[in-house]
Amino acid sequence: MRVFVTGASGHIGSAVIPELLQAGHEVVGLARSETSAAAVKALGAEVRRGDLDDLDGLREAAAEADAVIHLAFNHGAIAAGKFAEAAATDLAVVRALGDALAGTGKTLVGVGMTRTGDPERDAAIDANPRSAVARAIADFTEQDVRTLLVAIPPVTHSTRDKAGFIPTLIRIARDTGVSGYVGDGAHRWPAGHVLDVARLFRLALEKSPAGAQLYAATEAGITVREIAETIGCHLGVPATSIPAERAADHFKTFPFITLDITMPNAETRQLLDWQPVHSGLIADLEEGHYFTAE
Repeated sequence: MRVFVTGASGHIGSAVIPELLQAGHEVVGLARSETSAAAVKALGAEVRRGDLDDLDGLREAAAEADAVIHLAFNHGAIAAGKFAEAAATDLAVVRALGDALAGTGKTLVGVGMTRTGDPERDAAIDANPRSAVARAIADFTEQDVRTLLVAIPPVTHSTRDKAGFIPTLIRIARDTGVSGYVGDGAHRWPAGHVLDVARLFRLALEKSPAGAQLYAATEAGITVREIAETIGCHLGVPATSIPAERAADHFKTFPFITLDITMPNAETRQLLDWQPVHSGLIADLEEGHYFTAE
């Protein structure tokens, strides 16, 4: 297949591209800068220059491909307090991609979670501004698009993770002198090694039925306290409970510290014959690479 990948030079995209190429697919990666273009080319993919504001260019690239894997998102907007604006841009992007593929039977793979029927869980899903994007992708199934939704674990880890949940917690711990968690730290974060996540994207593209909801977490949920304690041990700072009323001030531009969600993956493993083989989160932290640079 000829696959158009947005977010091609990002943490996940830079793992997905080699996975696709090794399986014999052709890959075109979206790059918004010369630096990103060089990175995509170095991975072995064809480069298409553009960004998420160029909707006509995105439509054209999607129409020329057999499948689209949409990974790009303006994560920097979250720290700037503009999560809703970034989600609105993303919604416009998936609508442009879906429109280009409508009536073709081609594949659109996006990131997100659909409602589960569990009121409490669905309330958490709907509270995320990106939930509208997931629904928009799913709706294109009715327009002869083979849509697939992949729920990416909030902690997707590897030696290339420079801006995710773990680097953010480490930076906050260095800045404050404590490795913090809120309350009793029982909140759970699903996790997955980026190479296992990348393989799931490739298997989804090749094997998954239209309309599938897939879960890319290799660990359904790890408590934030365990993560904080591991970070504290490596940094030589105490792991400390932060009262809920002080959490916003302590964790500042990191609004996900109280996120509590699990991602069981038994059905996804069975559907795709996906067997994760890389390190779990705590083992990856114990390797020490997250702590080698400020």
